[in-house]
Amino acid sequence: MKERRKLPELRSNLEPGTTAWAVRRAQWKALGLSDEDLLKPKIAVVNTSSELSICFSHLDDISVIVKQAIREAGGVAFEVRTVAPSDFVTCAARAGRYILPSRDLLVNDIEVSVEGPLLDGMVCLSSCDKTTPAHLMAAARLNIPTVIVPCGYQGCGEFEGEPIDVEDVFESAGMGTANSMHVMAEALGMAPPGSTPIAAIGPRMDALAADAGARIVRMIEQDIRPLSILTPEAFANAMAVALALSTSINVLRHLQAVAEEGAVDVNVYDLIDRLGPRVPVLCAVKPNGPKSIIDLENAGGTAAVLKQLESVLNTRAKTISGEPMADLLAVIPEAPVMPLASLEAPVSPGPSLMILRGSLAPDGSIVKVGAAPARSDAFRGPANVYESQEEALDALSNGGIEAGQVVILRGLGSRGGPGVASASWFVAAMQGAGLGDKIAVVTDGQLSGLNRGFVVGQVMPEAARGGPLALVQTGDPIVIDLASRRIDLAIDGATFEARRAALPDFEMTETKGWLGIYQRLVQPLARGGVLRP
Repeated sequence: MKERRKLPELRSNLEPGTTAWAVRRAQWKALGLSDEDLLKPKIAVVNTSSELSICFSHLDDISVIVKQAIREAGGVAFEVRTVAPSDFVTCAARAGRYILPSRDLLVNDIEVSVEGPLLDGMVCLSSCDKTTPAHLMAAARLNIPTVIVPCGYQGCGEFEGEPIDVEDVFESAGMGTANSMHVMAEALGMAPPGSTPIAAIGPRMDALAADAGARIVRMIEQDIRPLSILTPEAFANAMAVALALSTSINVLRHLQAVAEEGAVDVNVYDLIDRLGPRVPVLCAVKPNGPKSIIDLENAGGTAAVLKQLESVLNTRAKTISGEPMADLLAVIPEAPVMPLASLEAPVSPGPSLMILRGSLAPDGSIVKVGAAPARSDAFRGPANVYESQEEALDALSNGGIEAGQVVILRGLGSRGGPGVASASWFVAAMQGAGLGDKIAVVTDGQLSGLNRGFVVGQVMPEAARGGPLALVQTGDPIVIDLASRRIDLAIDGATFEARRAALPDFEMTETKGWLGIYQRLVQPLARGGVLRP
């Protein structure tokens, strides 16, 4: 007879004889659960399955594997279906204004579905851009044992005999936000070691799913919770990896949101300032260089990157394995596999991501240096101001945007959008028009991890919160200086203050629906854009 392991007291085991216990028992017995099942760890398999996007097309099959592994390990699995946001599909309405709000809707969806029934743990199947950050945020908020399963990148198709994927259709790529956030989940210690990047379909993915199902039961037994993993040291480790791979700039807002949900005392933007001079670029994945996400996987993935960064990491940080990162890195070979480089012989000296501050962005802005034009460290030009991406695209089509200008796209931030409206389509079109190395773009709107060029994003405070971006007029000189890490509106102080005094109060534009709720509750991106009453 198999010896039963001693489990900690489970919150899902309600007090016998109470009304809540009786009605839930009746529900679950009707589902076929036995009396023994009712005493086991009850685990949510959070599945963002949807037929709207290829990103989610394989999740039902992965869920089957995870649930079986949970049962075999001694748990009871409940599949929970949630909202399933996909940037390339959700962007269709309102110029992408549903994209970031979908992240926070998903966090609250998980809270209702997992915290409401007092389940003991969860396995989150993370696939597209917003699911990974939402799953990490929910893990930090609920602080119950959690495994993030990065569900991989999809295979590419073919056009005229050449491989092509959705990122090539958008621009040309690899290290977009989805792949970047998968990598961040492992670097934080919240995804199984060695799990990123990974192909969405194949034996590695199946093995990862089975491991996650068994692992979550062990984590409940050992009471390993997210906030024992999501420490300031873990965020610093993740930021080192972000710099080494020149990930999407969007990882900063997402990781700050995770910290906010867990009340972790860390400022992700300050980490970039601190770590930037110490961390070079170790792998030039598109759009930063010629390599693909597949090349990074073949080189050993995130685990191999962490090994090369070992001397700048806090290797005492714990992971979901229950072991410190040092123990996991001990079994990884010292020598990097091509195309992965080393600290001693990097691809480029970095930093690949940079925070710019100045009179135009007192709270900071982000530039992806790894995707900036070669040999460029400064840009000065007259502003050409647009209040929406659509206006800017029309101007681009009609010849209204010229070389040497700094295109300002504003009123697109978390409140102003609302939801950080898209500016990424304009940046992609700019590249297509051959202006990528001839103009600069400055915005408080949404950028893609695939965008490249002299682009400054996430200007804080945003225009809708009275940030200086709201004061810019067409023709004003804008100075961007990477060497001094500054971005300035080069007008005299008296003019600046006069414009500020004349700035009208922001008026809410949304009166109903989810966007209306979001616009009233969303916090600045300096706080991750989380929702607070």
